[in-house]
Order: sequence, then C-alpha cells, then structure tokens
Amino acid sequence: MVSENEFIAPETNLLLDKGHFEWSAPSNIALVKYWGKRDNQLPANPSISFTLNHCKTITKFSFQKIETSNNFSFELLFEGKPKEEFRPKIKKFFERISIYCQYLKNYHFVIDTQNTFPHSSGIASSASGMAALAMNVMQLERSLFPEMKEDYFYKKASFLARLGSGSACRSIKGAVVAWGHHAEIGGSSNYFGVEFPNSIHKVFNDYQDTILLVDKGEKQVSSTVGHDLMHHHPFAERRFVQAHENLSKLKTVLQNGDLENFIAIVESEALTLHAMMMTSMPYFVLMKPNTLEILQKIWQFRNQTKTPVCFTLDAGSNVHLLYPKNVSNQVLEFIKTELVGYCQNGHYICDEIGSGSQILI
Repeated sequence: MVSENEFIAPETNLLLDKGHFEWSAPSNIALVKYWGKRDNQLPANPSISFTLNHCKTITKFSFQKIETSNNFSFELLFEGKPKEEFRPKIKKFFERISIYCQYLKNYHFVIDTQNTFPHSSGIASSASGMAALAMNVMQLERSLFPEMKEDYFYKKASFLARLGSGSACRSIKGAVVAWGHHAEIGGSSNYFGVEFPNSIHKVFNDYQDTILLVDKGEKQVSSTVGHDLMHHHPFAERRFVQAHENLSKLKTVLQNGDLENFIAIVESEALTLHAMMMTSMPYFVLMKPNTLEILQKIWQFRNQTKTPVCFTLDAGSNVHLLYPKNVSNQVLEFIKTELVGYCQNGHYICDEIGSGSQILI
C-alpha cells in the first residue's frame, strides 16, 4: 500500500552551492479520460494516455544556495523573458510539494521554460510544463541523495507533477501511462502514473496523433472549474464506473491490436467527457461548430475507406486524429483535402507516440 509519507525527503545539511539542469517533458493525450478530482489532486477515476513525442516543454532550472527563507525564491522566464502571470501557479506548486521537498527554501531558482509547439496553438501545456519542472526538482533531489533508486526517482517525479497538474503525472515516463487505481493494472495508483505493465501490440508502437487546431484561444471554462463541477454532477458516479469498465476493455485492446474496438472505446470516451460538461450545472460547451464538422468528416471517411482512423478530444475544441503509421499517407491527404479548412488559419500539428521526459543537461 503506497503512503504519501514515503515521498518525504530526509533532512540533509549537505546542500549543493549551485547548479543547473535541463529537462524536457511531453504532452500526453488521454484515451480513457480523467474528469473529476478528490482532495489533493487525486483522480475520481483512473485514466490512460498516449505520451506524445514532439509536443513538449523544455525547462532550464538553475539554483543557488541562499539563507533559508520562509518563502520560495524564484524567477520565472518563458522563452527567456519574465512571465509574471505564470508565477502564482509555480508558487502554488512549490507550496504543495514543500512537505516532500523541504530543501526548496534553501535555494533561489531561475526557471526558464519554452514549448516546442506555439504558445497560442490551443494545446494545453500544463501537463508538459509541470512534468518538466518536476523532473528538474527531482534531479536536484537526486543530487542531494545520490543513493536514490531509479524507480523511486521517476515515481516521486510523477507524484510531484500530479500536484502541479493532474495529467502531468502521465508525462514522466512511458509510451502508454495509466493513472489512478485500477484492479487490472498492476502497480496502478491514485498518487502517480505508471507505465502500462503489459506488452503492447506492435500496431501501437508508432501510432500517430495529428492535432487539428480548431480554436487557439483560451477556453471559456478552465479544466479546474470543470473538474470541480463533477462533485455534484447527477451522472458522476456512473461515469466513474464507466471509466473503470472502459479501461478494462482498452487494456485488452492495447495487447491484441483490435483497432475496431480501440476506435469505439476512444471515441466514446471523448464524447462522454464533453457530455459530462454539457450536463453539469452550470453547463458549458467547449466544442466549436468546426469540431463537430470534423467529427462528421472523420466518420464519413472511415465508413467510405475503412481506414482505421479515429478522434479523441481533450477539454477543448481541438481534435486529435489517431491512426496507425501505415495509413499516414491516406490520412494526411484526407486532412489536406477535407479537414484543414476547419482548422484556425489552416494549422495542425503532426505528432506520434513518445516515451516520456528526457534529461538534456
């Protein structure tokens, strides 16, 4: 049984004077959706995601020893320039993790972060951003405690990332990552993400994700607000049960490569996520008219050509087009001829399944 206490770093007087690390961490796209939180950033239901490869955050993390302070001392830069509006989120993250990383108040940090995807692209960067920051924090901790085991390093990184952004815990390590306790996923936990423990069918090894950017603007309703609305949602409990059921089904599909059932589960999950938004109180709609047009086009294309392409959606209007690499030519031609007109400024991003965070320095 996992206890949060196991992630509390021991006290030490052997502090480094200064140093510098750099990590990248990718975004991820959930196949079975997490929607609804318990206290302390714990998920109301389990989820599972594909880790992306190209859409990532790169964070430089410099630290210098200072006199111990009651406050956190840090500068925050985005693409090399001060970004004051990001400070409250980083401060809250440090506050949440301070019990597990008491050494943070012994340092002044300079955090310089950038995304490989355009900031205004409509892709949520909180998962990749908080995961990259958590990796840097854990690199510092590993420097203070060099006897740290590799498994613990990644497990605690995921644990910390979750306290910054729930889905960030799925961006630490692995191509397919589950978060939230599930009876059939060995080692699964509400506290951190785990790599899918079973063998994955070869068709998923190089799965593609093309992100159709329907709307690059900020969402009218934040994910945090949306999660909170699940507390009194009339269909919440049934939804949580459904997520467990769909994860059981998807577990089998990921092993046997049954793309017909993969498509059915993934698209149903995407639409269920948005159905929960539309039936909360107050209710809200994040899909745009062009989102619906794209979904209709995908269904028509799949019916006519039998190409195993499907969609999923995050908590927004953009569409993730998922498909095996061996049908890339057909799908990309379909995007260029049928879908690009529904994308804002014709923009879309081609990505594929990845493997998680990477140390750069």
